[in-house]
Amino acid sequence: MLTVTLTAWLPELHPPQCTKQVQKLGQCIGPTKAQLGILIMGLGFLSIGSGGVRPCSIPFGVDQFDPTSDEGRKGINSFFNWYYTTFTVILLFTQTVVVYIQDSVSWVIGFGMPTLCMLFSIILFFIGTKIYVHVKAEGSPLSGIFHVLSAAYKKRGIKLPLDSEAGPIFYDPPLKGIVLTKLPLTNNYRFLNKAAMVLEEDELKPDGTCVNPWRLCTIQQVEEVKCLIRIIPIWSAGIISLISMTQQGTFTVSQALKMDRHLGPHFQIPAGSMGVISFITIGLWLPFYDRFLVPALRKITKHEGGITVLQRIGIGIVFSILSMVVAGLIERVRRVSAMLHPQPLGVAPMSVMWLAPQLILMGFCEAFNIIGQIEFFNRQFPEHMRSIGNSLFSCSFAVASYLSSILITIVHHATRTKIRPDWLTNDINVGRLDYYYFVIAGMGVLNLIYFVYCAKNYSYRGSLQKEDEHYVDVELSSIKA
Repeated sequence: MLTVTLTAWLPELHPPQCTKQVQKLGQCIGPTKAQLGILIMGLGFLSIGSGGVRPCSIPFGVDQFDPTSDEGRKGINSFFNWYYTTFTVILLFTQTVVVYIQDSVSWVIGFGMPTLCMLFSIILFFIGTKIYVHVKAEGSPLSGIFHVLSAAYKKRGIKLPLDSEAGPIFYDPPLKGIVLTKLPLTNNYRFLNKAAMVLEEDELKPDGTCVNPWRLCTIQQVEEVKCLIRIIPIWSAGIISLISMTQQGTFTVSQALKMDRHLGPHFQIPAGSMGVISFITIGLWLPFYDRFLVPALRKITKHEGGITVLQRIGIGIVFSILSMVVAGLIERVRRVSAMLHPQPLGVAPMSVMWLAPQLILMGFCEAFNIIGQIEFFNRQFPEHMRSIGNSLFSCSFAVASYLSSILITIVHHATRTKIRPDWLTNDINVGRLDYYYFVIAGMGVLNLIYFVYCAKNYSYRGSLQKEDEHYVDVELSSIKA
């Protein structure tokens, strides 16, 4: 942020101001390669910093609670809700106050405010260092995944016995480090169980540890890899549901530009600020959901979170479908209104607040789907892989954006004819944006069916009691494969 702020502050780092008069004469001077390079470098630093903070902030927050106590588990449930509430409030502030300052006051102040806030947050973060719960790092969690795959491959020729036969010996040492949940050996993806089979005595050292981790893994490692495999279908379903969210910053803005945005005689709503309605919905709904609805549901369902995380994600997917259906219907009404009452700029005599229903529904989608996914990845990923889970969740937004771009390209080419423009032509009064919304809604219905199938067949991460921390002997348990 400091580099980006400097590009707006120092005259040497940005091109001269292009006034309306200079713009009419076509004499505006663009940025030099050096100026553009410094800006890109600043944005690169910002991306790298975000990549380090976002995946780790939630796992770090969860580490501050004791998951073995009832209060700790309830605290974790509330943490996910309040984390996203705070995130939404900050977005609301940046989309209104900061954007207004950048447009109407000064770009330097507009960039300087987030920079100072970031500096203050860093200072505040380090002030609390002594009171944080610090979890000792144990190396790369990815190495354990490759160990299991390698060990299972090397033992691919070994046949696992049937349930009726005597089971082999599996390597099952006590838990250590930050791992709180011990996973029992399951029959899902049985080919991976071979990685934990002890075939020869020389595979173990005298102290009970394995000689070669690329040939012998623990039951815990095997089951953690199975957790990752089970999560992938749910993750893929989440990607499709996010495509509808990506429309807020593009076609919703296009709709707003073709509608009456006046609130009173003197104020006009910026088209890019319509997403604030979703943020307000989230900010109002989540505290109510956490403080009132969850306790009421908890009494009915006897579930700590009121409903399961998969149910929460499913409800969010339903809201995303409804949002696209409503968006299509409103766009159809807006388009007809614009054609019946033609204006020079193609603005329909229809208040922009007609877009509020679809944005409110999208706010509910985020409140259920996004927070449900955050909680799902943090609860179902192994303890030492939570940062990977949050990275995977962040990647789903990127994949959804790419898929949305691909879908737009396909629609452009598939719906264009010699006598008719495509659905997503620049002038949405001529195009058929409503059809595009209905296509996304149809994809959402198919995705919902796929998600329900995956959710019904999903097995939540099982657990045994944590072993005594003072137990140091290596346990070899005989379990039927």
